[in-house]
Amino acid sequence: MTFPVSADGRRSTSALGQAVVADALSRVDPAGARAAGREGNWRAGYLAHFRRLIEAGLTSRSAAVCVARDGLASLHGRMRVIRPGEPEAGLGALVSADARHELAAIQVTGGGKADRELAVPYRGERLSGSALLRQLDAWVAAGVIEPSCADAIRAVAASPEWLALPGSTVAVLGAGAEIGPLPVLLSWGVRVIGVDLPRQDIWDRVLETTRRSGGTLLVPVAEGQEGQGGPGAAGDLAQRAGFDLTDDVPAVADWLAGVDGPLVLGNYVYADGAANVRVASAVDALTVRLHAERRDVALAFLATPTDVFAVPPDAVDQSARAYAARSPAAKLGGWPLRALSGGRLLRPAYPPGADPGICDSLVAQQGPNYALAKRLQRWRATVAREAGAVVSMNVAPPTRTRSVTKNRVLAAAYAGAGRFGVEVFEPATTQVLMAALLVHDLLAGRPAAGHPWEDEARAAAHGGLWRAAYAPRSALSLAALLGFAATRNRVREPLPDRRQPVVRVRLAQHGTTATARTDPPDPSTTSASRTRRRPARRPPPPGGTWLTPRCASPRRRRTPR
Repeated sequence: MTFPVSADGRRSTSALGQAVVADALSRVDPAGARAAGREGNWRAGYLAHFRRLIEAGLTSRSAAVCVARDGLASLHGRMRVIRPGEPEAGLGALVSADARHELAAIQVTGGGKADRELAVPYRGERLSGSALLRQLDAWVAAGVIEPSCADAIRAVAASPEWLALPGSTVAVLGAGAEIGPLPVLLSWGVRVIGVDLPRQDIWDRVLETTRRSGGTLLVPVAEGQEGQGGPGAAGDLAQRAGFDLTDDVPAVADWLAGVDGPLVLGNYVYADGAANVRVASAVDALTVRLHAERRDVALAFLATPTDVFAVPPDAVDQSARAYAARSPAAKLGGWPLRALSGGRLLRPAYPPGADPGICDSLVAQQGPNYALAKRLQRWRATVAREAGAVVSMNVAPPTRTRSVTKNRVLAAAYAGAGRFGVEVFEPATTQVLMAALLVHDLLAGRPAAGHPWEDEARAAAHGGLWRAAYAPRSALSLAALLGFAATRNRVREPLPDRRQPVVRVRLAQHGTTATARTDPPDPSTTSASRTRRRPARRPPPPGGTWLTPRCASPRRRRTPR
């Protein structure tokens, strides 16, 4: 699976994204389609056009569905599938193509006891019962989650028998995803199919999680026979497990089509850069083929909070109240910042009385490939709902995942986000909350909405981005500046059940490194003991010594005599 050849002869991801967005707008917003097609620098200018996709769909339900259908049709027509001995074709060719591999399922049964109570890890504690209900109320009051999100979590907490999803099988595409639901579902005793790349490091971790859990995992193996595996019988399975979905979509589709009982197809895949669009396209082709073969397939997605969403009027009102209630210092400092930036910094989030409001949380640093891959999932959810399928798609909160923290700007912005009313979650917390919402959607269902934007807004756990005082991007750079200082000195305590990556921010001015850790800190890196160390002295040249002139700056390079 690859990208189409553009006019200059290259397989360009930017050209593909630009064409797909223009095609999605073409019938509903012709002027917007022309503007997207004329954009001279897609990587720098894509933000406005992705926002316009949402605005164009707000005029009616049919308009939103039209944008989604046309966008998906454009992607399926433009992406290329290259199979040995066959000419290039669009994604549609995969609906009827023969599989080139045959997958077997190896079952691994956990040796632990399934959890029978919803418990959410949060700031070093495991919240359940009344403590969890109080935290849900606190998040709603602070504007961190939507009230409907709290209602759904309360319903799951009150019905612990739901946790095991009796009778259903959940196929987790992206089994090793950092905030994917696989570990949580297994801990609740769910029957799970794990699909991920054939990499031993991924499967070592997944299989170890399975063995400790009370659930059952079905593992795809390209070569071999189906078998049974007990808690300690994985053998060399980690070396043989996994399959690259982009290599043979029909093989995975045929395998999943034969699974007994109701099936949930969960899309939790992620890759960096252009590979993210490739794998997102492969998953969408798999979804189309699987829906053509069986009608009992429910779909599950996690929507990123850093996208454009239409939000309900009560979110607009809470944001306006937060803006009006700013401290005198914030009001005094905000005015010159807005003036000097030409109105770009610290803008109010919404025009007064907007219904619905538009929360534009796109982050330029994540790039157009990421935006397109995530928008494809939203389009598929919209089209599937319109066709009557069961769909669980919930907005996940900002989370300190490795893919975020390896970007210096995003890591710093997340560290400083709390100063602007946004709460950033740890992966363990996000995993449980999103898995609980999935269980709710599958067993309790979601009420019918009049417009796709209302489906997307329901039960959103956006971390406060929708209800904060400022437009998210207008506060991003200031949050990053504050975050650089915060990550220099702060040492975060770990959650008891999960190790988090180290976040390092290099300070260019002094050449030093500040570290914020969530695993047990090394005493040498704590604020009490941190000192600036001189670099190790290089040995002198043969027969010589190092001399430092008296007038020399300490930073001046020493010269041999």
